[in-house]
Amino acid sequence: MADFEKQSSQGRRHRVESLSSEVSEQNEDLIVHRIPSRVIATNEKDVDEKLDLEKDDEDPTSPSNASMDSIPSTPRTIISFEDNDPGQPNNWSSKKKSYALFAAICTVMNSTVSSSLAAGNTKQLSDYFNVTNEEQLVLPTSIFLVGYTFGPLIFGPLSETWGRKWTMIWGFLGFTLASMASALAPNWAALNVFRLFVGIFGACPIAVVGGICADIYHNPQSRGRAMAIFMAATTFGPVLGPPISGFIAVVSWRWSFWVGVLLTAGAWPFLVTMPETYAPILLKHRAAKIRKETSDPNLFAPIELEKTNIHHIITVVLTRPVRMFCFEPLVLFTCLYLSYAYAIFYIFFQSYPIIFGGIYGMNAGEEGLTFLPIGIGAIIATGIYLAWDSILARAQKADRPWSRSEEMRRLPLACLAGPFFALSMFWAGWTAKKDVHWIVPCLAGIPFGIGYLCLFMALLNYLVDAYEIFAASAMAAASTCRSTFGAVLPFAARPMYRTLGVPWACSLLGFLSILMCAIPFAFLRYGTVLRAKSEFCQYLAKRKADEVEQRERERGPVVREADLEEGGGPNETVAKEA
Repeated sequence: MADFEKQSSQGRRHRVESLSSEVSEQNEDLIVHRIPSRVIATNEKDVDEKLDLEKDDEDPTSPSNASMDSIPSTPRTIISFEDNDPGQPNNWSSKKKSYALFAAICTVMNSTVSSSLAAGNTKQLSDYFNVTNEEQLVLPTSIFLVGYTFGPLIFGPLSETWGRKWTMIWGFLGFTLASMASALAPNWAALNVFRLFVGIFGACPIAVVGGICADIYHNPQSRGRAMAIFMAATTFGPVLGPPISGFIAVVSWRWSFWVGVLLTAGAWPFLVTMPETYAPILLKHRAAKIRKETSDPNLFAPIELEKTNIHHIITVVLTRPVRMFCFEPLVLFTCLYLSYAYAIFYIFFQSYPIIFGGIYGMNAGEEGLTFLPIGIGAIIATGIYLAWDSILARAQKADRPWSRSEEMRRLPLACLAGPFFALSMFWAGWTAKKDVHWIVPCLAGIPFGIGYLCLFMALLNYLVDAYEIFAASAMAAASTCRSTFGAVLPFAARPMYRTLGVPWACSLLGFLSILMCAIPFAFLRYGTVLRAKSEFCQYLAKRKADEVEQRERERGPVVREADLEEGGGPNETVAKEA
């Protein structure tokens, strides 16, 4: 009771949950009372329906009705955050939110830089390991992206069960160790195996950071800006890899990977001190603390009533991204468009040496520098995003009808991105000639960077807004799909460019880009209908409605914690008029 006395001295007040006699009769095993967090009255069936959005065996996309065998049918209290609770990540100070985001972005930069480190030292790897086959020389980059394919399926859902911080720590530890192993690889096979594991563990921040943004920024405008920073990091990382390895590999190919290890050392202090951002895990910690202080074993956080056995994790949690990809059209078509864009980015790591090395005679380091205009385009894209964000904010303040649309908030940027993306393909293809200065095809990277980053910022923000607490799983589906494309299509790059020639190979990619442009326009037209039919989106809408109803019921009697003490403990509440 010492904790209650301390809080009582600060004059904190808590509302009492009032239940109707009908509910009380139906749920005789429940005792509802108020302690440092809002209480949710519930029974076992309610918890399953509200918290475990999984289908039964007949239909894999709806909430599960499995019973909680591990929780006995005893009186219990379920807590949640108060609206203005400082422990709720959305209510943290701007400084604390920024620190959490910065720590996460540091790990993202490490991962994305590592993804392209092998692209600049191909010649050195070929000479050292005596590998001359072009397809094999693509492996150190593509096998990394194969790891990116599997990693999100593991780490994204696990972060929704174990929390963001510890999932990130274990993933980044594996990434660091695998990066060291790559630098020490004794043979070609070992190098590729280690690069696979670098990709698997490096996928962790890519899958989880979207969920962190959703955790700490409930306001769509703030969340969108955080996601823009995240996506900028995923764009700049691969751009920096080739020039770094291109120049350092002259000393030794191993040093290009040791640089990746050194970069992880700079990120570790921030990651270890990063606060946990996943609200259900924070509530779990709070519930454990209160149980210890009050000796009340029947007080729980909602996540403690979810199934957490291995069978449930494997069959439900880890399959959620796959089910979202298969049964959620918004996720499916977003994945396809982003995967195509991502694959083209990694095709450039094979086509740029053909263009700038073959046509213009550049060395590996100079070839790496030709990627920098993509980074310039990404900077411009960030400015475009912020400008659109300001326009949207003014429209919302003026209560313009279009500004309230979920689709209009994000998708216009994706509609703008498509033409820029297609333009860059034709620009690069038809200007890459010996009688044209190398800077002309090089500058095609600027519209590519604009289109690429605007596309990712718009569509990934759209996914996060639509799926909220399931954002990490939606992001995992998107990451897995695009990494698959990015791993496979570069194998066809050199044969395609040699068979079709640079102009028509780029034109083929440009024509496909034009076809993909239709996807965001289709979302603008049919997005509302698709969200209305989505099991996940329906669940989130019902959850919000329940929270509103809960707050309405809470406008009744209020109890001070001193009253709890006078009433003889937390199970005996004394209501006073507010």
